[in-house]
Amino acid sequence: MDIEQLQEYCLSKPGVEETLPFGPDTLVYKVAGKAFLLTSLNNEDGLRFNVKCDPDLALELREQYDCVQPGYHMNKKHWNTIIADGSVSNKQLKEWIDHSYELVIKGLPKKLRDQFS
Repeated sequence: MDIEQLQEYCLSKPGVEETLPFGPDTLVYKVAGKAFLLTSLNNEDGLRFNVKCDPDLALELREQYDCVQPGYHMNKKHWNTIIADGSVSNKQLKEWIDHSYELVIKGLPKKLRDQFS
């Protein structure tokens, strides 16, 4: 997966907006104003991105995959940094993005949540 594929996939999800709240080098993808993915545009050593994750699953994924690290500059209990180094499939990367998106949707008030189901 490269940055263009990541952008296209994130923006294909209902209600997603692409923002630059931390300056011109950090893309943040939000749904209903809540972030579910962050990535730098200056990934000289390849694509890396942060996604939300259930805390128990986050630990499990870090143990199982070398490309999954505690969230860089994030709450390490709830965020993972994914290194898209080719060691896992694009399908798996998309599943982790989906999980993050769904966690944010699940945390929304019912009225908002219903707009995305």
